[in-house]
Amino acid sequence: MTKYAVFLRAVNLGSHNKVPMPKLREALTDLGYTDVETYVQSGNIVLDAGSKSAAKVETDVAAALRRSFDVDTDVMVRTKAQLNAVVKQNPFADKVGDPTSVHVNFLAAAVPAAAKKAFEPDQFDPERFEFGNRCVYFYYPKGQGRSKMATAPWAKRLGVPGTSRNWRTVLATLDLLAG
Repeated sequence: MTKYAVFLRAVNLGSHNKVPMPKLREALTDLGYTDVETYVQSGNIVLDAGSKSAAKVETDVAAALRRSFDVDTDVMVRTKAQLNAVVKQNPFADKVGDPTSVHVNFLAAAVPAAAKKAFEPDQFDPERFEFGNRCVYFYYPKGQGRSKMATAPWAKRLGVPGTSRNWRTVLATLDLLAG
């Protein structure tokens, strides 16, 4: 049995892309997934996929969202080991005293080297970012609300779709995977 963390991009933002979590859990259970759990309303799911691959989970979840909720959005899937590595490799681990100041943007694929080179390390000073394995770590010392870095068109500049979660949500999702 393989458990996965599933992160949905841009669901339940105001009136945009409404996906009721109880109905989503039901739709995924109907597809044969077990132990389906959600964390808050922003599209964080943990499920047992049996022998299905991460790629199969991504396509199944995306299809279920389109079919059941008329929502077409990106789906990022990580194993427990992958999510654990994200936590261990956090370059801003010393900043997580305020877990809302550190975020991780989970990406659908690796960032091309040329896209990485297009970013200047200090362009959002004092805010910081660092690339990880299919993710980007962000540090917002004054919060994300008024951040210039948070409003930058990351997906367009990277050429890879992604979805961000604050550090508290990353840790809570890892706990669900472990539990």
